[in-house]
Amino acid sequence: MNNTGEPFKATVNGQFIFDEVYSGLDIVPMSDGRYHVLRDNVSYHVEILRTDYHTKTFSIKVNGSSYEVQLADQYDQLVNRLGLAVVSEHKVREIRAPMPGLVLDISVEAGQQVEKGEPLLILEAMKMENLLKSPGDGVVKAILVKKGEAVEKNFLLIELE
Repeated sequence: MNNTGEPFKATVNGQFIFDEVYSGLDIVPMSDGRYHVLRDNVSYHVEILRTDYHTKTFSIKVNGSSYEVQLADQYDQLVNRLGLAVVSEHKVREIRAPMPGLVLDISVEAGQQVEKGEPLLILEAMKMENLLKSPGDGVVKAILVKKGEAVEKNFLLIELE
């Protein structure tokens, strides 16, 4: 459930759709992106393999099986129902840290042409590596961090033009 109390919609492996996914689960963090989850008295071992907060996609492993999950909150669902998905895309010019973390690697340099989905940098947070990708096509205007630098949430990492 998101902050408004509405359920998420989840698409798993591009083919299975779950209309009412709630976050009201009993979740116990273990270590290194691993969790013990209890739902309806059934136990699951979950590992977060990859996260992309911009596109709301996640690679996870549940009890040894891998899944690609795409989440859609109530606003994403409304945009899709209204047929406005293409119209809603806008040019992102700033890449900001989605959470506090440590810059592990920078895959681009100033002046470089990038395409949507191309890796920009890796941010380590809570012992998980988060790959930040380009939200669209453009040119890297400036890189405002260095490899090994610790950053806070919303810190400006890269400017695009």
